[in-house]
Amino acid sequence: MLRIHELRLPLDHPEEALRPAILARLGIADEALKAFTVFKRSYDARKKSAIQLIYTLDCELADEAAVLARLQGDAYIKPSPDTRYKFVGHAPADFASTGEKRPLVVGFGPCGIFAALILAQMGLRPIVLERGKEVRQRTQDTWGLWRRRELNPESNVQFGEGGAGTFSDGKLYSQISDPRHLTRKVLTEFVKAGAPEEILFVSKPHIGTFRLVSMVEKIRADIVALGGEIRFEQRVTDLHIDDGPDGKRVRGVTLASGEQIESEHVVLALGHSARDTFAMLQQRGVYMEAKPFSVGFRIEHPQGLIDKARFGPNAGHPILGAADYKLVHHAKNGRSVYSFCMCPGGTVVAATSEPERVVTNGMSQYSRNERNANSGIVVGISPQDYRQDHGSGPVNPLDGIAFQRQLESRAFTLGDGAYGAPGQLVGDFIKGQPSKVLGRVEPSYKPGVHLTDLGPSLPDYAIHAIREALPAFERQIRGYSMPDAVLTGVETRTSSPLRITRGRDYQSLNVKGLYPAGEGAGYAGGIMSAGVDGIEVAEAVGASLLKLQRPEAR
Repeated sequence: MLRIHELRLPLDHPEEALRPAILARLGIADEALKAFTVFKRSYDARKKSAIQLIYTLDCELADEAAVLARLQGDAYIKPSPDTRYKFVGHAPADFASTGEKRPLVVGFGPCGIFAALILAQMGLRPIVLERGKEVRQRTQDTWGLWRRRELNPESNVQFGEGGAGTFSDGKLYSQISDPRHLTRKVLTEFVKAGAPEEILFVSKPHIGTFRLVSMVEKIRADIVALGGEIRFEQRVTDLHIDDGPDGKRVRGVTLASGEQIESEHVVLALGHSARDTFAMLQQRGVYMEAKPFSVGFRIEHPQGLIDKARFGPNAGHPILGAADYKLVHHAKNGRSVYSFCMCPGGTVVAATSEPERVVTNGMSQYSRNERNANSGIVVGISPQDYRQDHGSGPVNPLDGIAFQRQLESRAFTLGDGAYGAPGQLVGDFIKGQPSKVLGRVEPSYKPGVHLTDLGPSLPDYAIHAIREALPAFERQIRGYSMPDAVLTGVETRTSSPLRITRGRDYQSLNVKGLYPAGEGAGYAGGIMSAGVDGIEVAEAVGASLLKLQRPEAR
């Protein structure tokens, strides 16, 4: 198989134009091309009136070797890589009778799902412990907050089957280094679970919340069919850790019910909002460290404005869909302001997991056909910004959580005191004056937005940086600083505020058998990177259980 990169065709080219374009690119006759498939399709919209589609194509040729030899100096024509997933090993048929304790996976978000799936496919029968509910019950509880202002602290946007990624845009792309093509494994499993096949080749695939629900259920069923066990409403409250001559080693967990489960391989796929679990880990002496994260607001514009700014006369084209964007501004005070988790044609959602706190996030359905575009506009902060003791030396890993809680409680107060979010028009925010009446942009956040002055909601350095950034973004997207655009606060859970540090063997630095993984542990950000991290951690667990050697972490 031969791969062609960067084959360009006009946006509106007919489907039958691909084959002659391949023949011309390779300089071969029609009969020499046996078959081809599209591996990836992206677009170049820098010239809005002449947008081009960019293809990566895998081609089966009658004489591949001859073509490669003739075009050996062409950097865009190479042999196709083998993207098939290869397991590090499989358990023997009698493995269950060997006395090895079953591996535990704590958390069933994207990372936990793929950790459990790989372990199950290896024949290692994992037990998954998820503190929240099954995805459909969880969805009902989440709507309870959005529609009736009723929060369930154990079943919400953050906790439950599918993790926080279930209530998001469902983006399935990442910028992580992926030499082993593990993202392909993630996408392939999603397609098997019911995702549209286009996610395998479009440049920025996404699924959306409604489709994710049924897909998560299908993957859960696969894990169970392979011998895995998935237990919902099972919150881990303690770790059993032995302190032996070779150091600390995990021996199992205690659940909120009091039940104890023995295991010598525990995957911590917690997600970034398991604050009580982080505190327990610190009490048990598990090594953690504070890390940078970002805070800010959600901004909403008419989706049509973004489409026109990005695609010009081609706005609304079905292949292009709703336009997204990615923006960065380096403010005069040294802070970086950037767009985060941009959701085309989506909604802003209430994402708190704790009473009397307000948190925002963005969500889209597969169609991305809601009236507004929304994105986080956030400012990077360091541990020194949020340390609570105002001292020197290492920052307490839990200080970032304390800082988040302060901002979220303030937002609750600035809102309506009943989970409504504080909001402000962009024009008023830039002028530093409270908003009183909405303009052309109707905010989508439910249960509602209370217009006010967002100035007190974030530290001054963040407010000043965002005020400077919004007019600067106007130079990249015309209309971005439109006075009627709406800011909704606050966005605090952009990533985990701490890292549960691990070594090259994927185990905790000071507790053997404990495998920190995914976004909550500080090793991923988004569905794809979390899924890939879950795969790699599962491989490490599998190699340990099967007494195999495997490559160390990258």
